Amino acid sequence: MAGSDVKAKYIAADTTAADADGVCQSQTPAAGGEQNLTINGALSSGGVATFVAARLITIASASDESGRTFTVTGTDVNGNAQTETIAGPATTVTGTLYFRTVTQVTVDDDTAGAITVGMANDALDVIYAGRARLRGIYLIHSGTAGLLSFRDGSATGTAHLQIATVASAGSDRDIIIPDEGIMYDSGIYLPYTAGTTVFSSFTAMYN
Repeated sequence: MAGSDVKAKYIAADTTAADADGVCQSQTPAAGGEQNLTINGALSSGGVATFVAARLITIASASDESGRTFTVTGTDVNGNAQTETIAGPATTVTGTLYFRTVTQVTVDDDTAGAITVGMANDALDVIYAGRARLRGIYLIHSGTAGLLSFRDGSATGTAHLQIATVASAGSDRDIIIPDEGIMYDSGIYLPYTAGTTVFSSFTAMYN
């Protein structure tokens, strides 16, 4: 990996399991019209919920809230402002956008029953958000074997590199990608399952 322009990005796995009320603990909006939910879950501080890796948001309800609309505001995996509109759940619904932070949750009107807001096990992290070549990975394994898929541009982009991990907590593996490395046109992203992760941490080299 010759070249003074090679950079390193360290990523530690998000080991926090899915938490149904980690953003908003149980509450029943009843003020009429659009209103904010209180962000007071275990993952929040000062009215902002923050995750180690970006996570998909979940909304759970004690009653059928399919007629309601929820709006989640915060930041994406790159720290950019992001808003998602989520149709109310009959029981539980999961959004499709990954949030690194949640700063506001609103509902368009009163709910029939109690609501909680949390996050799923789906996690997303980023090595670099723009065009880059992946040059190598120094990987620390966890106690769970699995597969890491480094994707182009998003959580669902093309996987240009996949690495199998082994169930050997603390052991390491140094992977050097030969020649010019692997080109990612739209950024290098890693989706994975948080909680019981298939890696402990890694350092990625790119330029």
